[in-house]
Amino acid sequence: QDWLALRPQEPSPSQCCGSGCKPCIYDVYEKELSQWERAKALQDKSLLVGKKEQSNNSELNPDTFTAFSVSSVEQLTEDTYQYKFELPGNSSLRLSLGQHIVLRGVVNGLEVQRAYTPISPGNAEGYFEVLIKHGELLMLASGTGLAPMIPILQSITDDEEDETFVTLVGCFPTFDKIYLKPLLQDLARYWNIRIFYVLSQETSLEKLPWSYQENTYTGRLNEDLMKTVIKSCRRKPFVLICGSSAFNEDMSRYLEASGIEENSCFVF
Repeated sequence: QDWLALRPQEPSPSQCCGSGCKPCIYDVYEKELSQWERAKALQDKSLLVGKKEQSNNSELNPDTFTAFSVSSVEQLTEDTYQYKFELPGNSSLRLSLGQHIVLRGVVNGLEVQRAYTPISPGNAEGYFEVLIKHGELLMLASGTGLAPMIPILQSITDDEEDETFVTLVGCFPTFDKIYLKPLLQDLARYWNIRIFYVLSQETSLEKLPWSYQENTYTGRLNEDLMKTVIKSCRRKPFVLICGSSAFNEDMSRYLEASGIEENSCFVF
């Protein structure tokens, strides 16, 4: 059981950016899995501690990930940030023109990796910089109001370059009345998509499948729950609303109370 806890976790398809990265997250997994299997066979946990390999002119190694500290973050536009990473001493990445690096981190509890081309000079010493875009959408849908949200979600997940974070809140009477469950479950597997359900006529979550219980609320989407959802967003979102006229009016009122301006909302 102790060794099982140390076994590397296989990545999900949504964790791969599909850009042909070297190493791909699957390459790293296969290497770590092989290392784990060898260590387990020899019953030697010290073999799980990899030795850092470095070349003379670069802090990067194409076969492994290296940790760097963020020295500064500068907001350039509403959703674009410039990240500056420290390199030890006066070392340099020494990248060729157009060559990219792969950054790995944890977002919403899921490990994600993405390819970026540094904007700093290739021979910059002691640091490197990248631009990262952080857009955020909040979708509020009631019943068939889910329909216009689906193509927007799919356009985001189909575009490897789109890093928009999306929170979808779907409001339905009961669990059985949730539309497109399989599709929504597939979309929720992407690193940048979160989906919550609010069921007005359900009194308990105990009868729901376990995979739904953690992200489902009973009752109605009220002002307090709206504030909770807004606070869980990484930054102030742009909001899309679609439902009955009463639903749309309620949501607009709750959003205003949560500090979301009218020009940051769109009602279908």
